Amino acid sequence: MISRFKKLVTAGTLVLTACTVFAADPIKIGSVLSVTGPAGYLGDPELKTLQMLVEDINKKGGVLGRQLELVHYDDGSDASKANGFGKRLIDDDKVDIIVGGTTTGATMSMAPLVEKAGIPFISLAGAVVVIEPVKKFVFKTPHTDRMAAEKVFEDMKKRGISKVALLSETSGFGQSGRKETEGVAGKYGITLVANETYGPKDTDMGPQLTKIRNTPGVEAVFIFGLGQGPAIATKGYKQLGITLPLYHAHGVASDDFIKLAGPAAEGVRLPTSALLAPDKLAANDPQRPVAEGYTKAFMAKYKTDVSAFGGYAYDGLSLAVDAIKRAGSTDKARVRDALEATKGFVGTGGIFNMSATDHMGLDLSAFRMFEIKNGEWVLSK
Repeated sequence: MISRFKKLVTAGTLVLTACTVFAADPIKIGSVLSVTGPAGYLGDPELKTLQMLVEDINKKGGVLGRQLELVHYDDGSDASKANGFGKRLIDDDKVDIIVGGTTTGATMSMAPLVEKAGIPFISLAGAVVVIEPVKKFVFKTPHTDRMAAEKVFEDMKKRGISKVALLSETSGFGQSGRKETEGVAGKYGITLVANETYGPKDTDMGPQLTKIRNTPGVEAVFIFGLGQGPAIATKGYKQLGITLPLYHAHGVASDDFIKLAGPAAEGVRLPTSALLAPDKLAANDPQRPVAEGYTKAFMAKYKTDVSAFGGYAYDGLSLAVDAIKRAGSTDKARVRDALEATKGFVGTGGIFNMSATDHMGLDLSAFRMFEIKNGEWVLSK
């Protein structure tokens, strides 16, 4: 009888131990980011943000009683490498969800992988092709390139500008941006009187800018790109003595752009999230406490200014955690469904309201127009 009791106790202990181990298994957050390479100043704050947020969440007890584990890789701004790392996250690391894909190229190289594997994927890339057409397991946090073009044209229209020169990058983000810009120009009464491109690794855009300068009737210039290219173009713009209003898309919403472009950045206008100047928001703006909280935490930890790109990562992981909590588990299908059902979620980039037909959930009101004045971001009036 005693022997049988001992066996039962031993068996019970093993079961309890197994349950404890199971309960302690971390929730794996996978990420592929462009921490180095041409898009490095986008990916670096994204990684820092994910690491900071994971650390903070774990200190507070984790999610569903489990700690978070961040498994991340640097694609070096190379979309083909992103594909390989995406496979590794899925097949080897067995992650529960993926937050990342700094660039459109990297995101699109991983999208077929997550769709096949059925793993929720929250992209940090800007192009509308990430979510249109809708992909079952792919979501995103940044405002789209189409929205950027519309916000810029909305501002131009207010200022009586109707003839515009477009200079876009041949990257995935730039190509999509060019297409979307061409598509919405007519809606705002804008005519593209010049339409030039440059490569993401180009170090001189002088020929394209010279053509633009010599094009009759140009009233403003719109540059659509990310990484170092737009800063190089902005410097060239100044060197050629072009004095027309200069606009950029949201791919340069970082203090690094101001540092790279130097004095040439003065007067540049672009749309981005309220994160660059949260203290300028109304006291009752629901985004203000979120943006100020993230800004304070990031600057305290890293002793550097925030960027919209870090904000995209903050929103991405926050949305993932919120969905996991509402799903009550890390079951991938349930988490996917919870993401799609997100309503009224306040992030640094706006208030997210997703649906079966919208896997981003932001409207044009989430974008704010900024201007660079005296080397600082200022909300445009």
